[in-house]
Amino acid sequence: MAKTQKKATRRGFGAIRKLPSGRHQASYIGPDLKRHTAPNTFDTSSDAEGWLSKERKLMVDDEKTWTAPATRSGTRRSGVTLREYAMPALERRRSRGGEKLRPRTIVLYRGLLERVILPTLGDMPMKSITEADVEAWYDTLPRDTRTQNAHAYALLKSLFHQAIEKDRPPLATTNPCRISGADKTSRVREIRPITPKQLEKIVRAMPERDQALVLLAAWGGLRYGELAELRRGDLDLDAPAVYVRRAVVRADGVDIVGEPKSKNGIRKVALSRTIVPALREHLDDHVAPDDDALLFPHHPGEDKHLPQSVFYQRWIVARDAAGVPDLRVHDLRHTSAVWAARAGANLRELMDRLGHGTSAVALRYQHVAEGRDAEIADAMGDAAKGSKKRKKR
Repeated sequence: MAKTQKKATRRGFGAIRKLPSGRHQASYIGPDLKRHTAPNTFDTSSDAEGWLSKERKLMVDDEKTWTAPATRSGTRRSGVTLREYAMPALERRRSRGGEKLRPRTIVLYRGLLERVILPTLGDMPMKSITEADVEAWYDTLPRDTRTQNAHAYALLKSLFHQAIEKDRPPLATTNPCRISGADKTSRVREIRPITPKQLEKIVRAMPERDQALVLLAAWGGLRYGELAELRRGDLDLDAPAVYVRRAVVRADGVDIVGEPKSKNGIRKVALSRTIVPALREHLDDHVAPDDDALLFPHHPGEDKHLPQSVFYQRWIVARDAAGVPDLRVHDLRHTSAVWAARAGANLRELMDRLGHGTSAVALRYQHVAEGRDAEIADAMGDAAKGSKKRKKR
């Protein structure tokens, strides 16, 4: 089930609410009979209780000189550190449509903050962080984690944008994140779809309970997080089709279920009838009878998602046995897209099938499919030449 925001806990003074991110928000009714919220959130409920105790003491000591927390916070904003600012800012952030960040997104961002950004820049006041500081931090990042580096840099850049453009008064005057291209992930891997025969070899080499996952990845083009959260009720073998309604992401050791990667990710994907017998057999042998049962649980009969790391160990053995040692699990999604393009799917159909909101990636699959058509034409030409040579003999 999706992680939901808990109701505020009632106390003798004030209230504490656990947010979707796992942090705690404290508030209380002041002498002015208005609710006042702490200017920042807290790691634990005891930290939130400590803040409430201090606020209560201020009111008891001298109610007449008490001022709202936001007013007091404003006097020290110039010294707010990145660590103090980051998580509360993300919890306040809204999309263009006015929606808050999804819980799974906040957890992913918190992981980037704690692992990559805050150890170096966290205790520096926002206003004091310079371009040189950001460049020095960026230069320390491992070169073998380029995607993570790009995501962390983009997050830091967005936090400064928020502090400058959205907060009043601004916590910074200029954005120190000015490294060209640092927030872009470079995709250097060439899309190389496998053949149906190679897929068949991989499936045969997988344990029986994992074979249907591989088939759905290759024929349906689903992401791993979408596959891991599939339940019996999401499969319609009469159509046949799979309904992608949710996805799971693992962060900080916790599985968080929410909507797919984007709004376009909620979709119905038609499946080839050739895989229906295998899917039906999987339902009969490995899935509990209720509609809410996971298709691919960690252990049979339980409601715990199959970790990608566990699946990947089995995947490595199967792909090596099939003779494709460099193939990633996500390459099955690429394969599905190229197969669909070769079968005649137009740009809009590819986008709908994959759950993409933009055409850029779908265009790449079309180009790969067109390139394969050229290879086929060349091969046909070579075969024709060989035939002519044989006739001359």
